[in-house]
This record gives sequence, structure tokens and C-alpha cells, in this order.
Amino acid sequence: MQFRHLRYFAKIVEAGSFSRAAALIHIAQPALSKQIAELEDEFGVTLLHRSARGVTPTVAGEVLYQEALKLIRHVDDLPSIVRSSQGDVQGVVSFGMASTVAPALTGKMLEICRNTLPHVTLRFVTGDSLTLREKVAARAVDLAIVFEDEPEGGFTREVLFRQRLYLANPKGSKRALPISLSEISALPLVLPTPTNVLRRVLDRAFAQANITLRPIAESDLFDVMLSAVETGLGHAVMPKGDFSDVPGHQDIGTTPIEPPIYLTACLVTSQDVPLTQAALAVEAALLTFIRGQLDKTSFHGAEWVEPGQP
Repeated sequence: MQFRHLRYFAKIVEAGSFSRAAALIHIAQPALSKQIAELEDEFGVTLLHRSARGVTPTVAGEVLYQEALKLIRHVDDLPSIVRSSQGDVQGVVSFGMASTVAPALTGKMLEICRNTLPHVTLRFVTGDSLTLREKVAARAVDLAIVFEDEPEGGFTREVLFRQRLYLANPKGSKRALPISLSEISALPLVLPTPTNVLRRVLDRAFAQANITLRPIAESDLFDVMLSAVETGLGHAVMPKGDFSDVPGHQDIGTTPIEPPIYLTACLVTSQDVPLTQAALAVEAALLTFIRGQLDKTSFHGAEWVEPGQP
């Protein structure tokens, strides 16, 4: 087995077909198929399910794909790792953020890295917390800020703050007083899917209050939920108390929920693979920035968590 076999295999899995992968890699499709066949012979297992629709990894193929990603990423990082050892921190750092914190962080982190880490390139990734954890575990993302209800194994975890949940209201919906769970249940709601950590917390809170949630729609996409609120089709519950920093959605209002419901914002990294010098430098800059910003509007509803607190 040669290293290029792993690169080719990963590209096929990502492309979903031999023909698309061959075009991306600039290699003839028969030659690509032959190399994957050799890889399957070497491992003694079938790595890909082939059909008219394309290819998908088998169970063994998925394992190989995840391990190959780690190796590919590490090999790609080697030049910057070696150069960073001479004191000039450089490299590409993939930085994941839950969608609700991205508006408050993206610009500032770019500014910090440009001023203090000029040879470090940030690669931003946004999404829901479950997806970001999976990317960290697969080494597709170096570090990520996620929301969680309780700690999950396999990650190094730095607690950042507790974030209160708010009801996001359409423009013109004015409400100064907090809103109760029973009042929320009577509204048309657009909520995350049941596997989403925010949805799990909401389902538990409403179940404890003997209230059934019946959303009119579900989505894990931040923009989809905001669009539904912006157009007046529904309300959403989000770990964000101010939308003035979200382009196109500055008029969305928020109402605190009583009794308060919280998610914990954490910085997670892989427990198995140490961070590069560049990623460590970005991590340090991020922690310094966030800990100096908790009383600012961009983190409305955030509460500092002392070290050692759950």
C-alpha cells in the first residue's frame, strides 16, 4: 500500500463515485479502479459498495476512511509543523464554531490572527454541535466551539461559559417580560431535529413540565430557522440573546425563557491527536478573547463558568 492509495480512496468516498473522483484527481478512471481493487486485496475486505448510483463505503471502508483522513491531515501538516519548531508559528488551522456564535467570533479571530499570527491561516467551519464533534473526531477540524448538555467522551474539553436560551421572535413582536414554557408551546415553533443537543435539552425541559412540543418544522440549519422567524412563519429557541451582529436578521427580537434553560459552550479538541503549534496558538488567542468578552453584547446571556465547575 502506498500513501496515494489512501488519498485516492478518501477522494472516492467524498465524491461518491469513481468518475467524479477521477476527474478531481486527474487520473484515468480504470487506473483509479485498479488501485482501489489492489487496496481491497491487500486488506482482504470489500471497502466500497458499488451501484448504478455511485459508491458508498462499507463498514470496513468507513473505518479506513476515518483513519485515512487523520493520516492525510497529519502528512499535510508536516511542513508547517517542522517550520513552526523554529519559532515561526505557521500552518492552516481548521476552526469550527456553532452557528450561533460564529457572527461574534469570525471577524475578531481573523483580526487577532492577522495581527499576532500572520503566518497562520484560519479555515472556518460552522454547523450544529453534533456535526462539529464528528469533524473534530475525524481530524477534519482541529478545534471547535460547541454547545453541549453533558460531557461526551473522546474529546479534550475546555468549558467556556453557560449560555441562556432565548425565544427568537419575528420583527414587530414586542415582549419585555420573560416567557413561560406553556406560553412557548402555544406558539408556532421551528426547532432543531431530535438528535440536536439543543432539541434534546428542550424536549427534556418541556417533558419535566408535562408539556408536549409540537413544532411546525424542524431544521438544524441556523439560517433556515432565522428565515422562518424573519418572515413571521414561526418562533425559534436559540442559545443567543441578541441578533444585532447577524447580517440580514438584526431586527429579530429575543425574549428570555423562565425558568431559565442553559447550554454549556465548550472548546473541544481530539483526545487522541495533539494540536499543532499553530492550533495551540489559535486556541490560546480564542480563550483570551472569549474570557474578556462575556460581559459584552455579542455574548448576551452568557455566564462565566469558574474552572472546575460542571
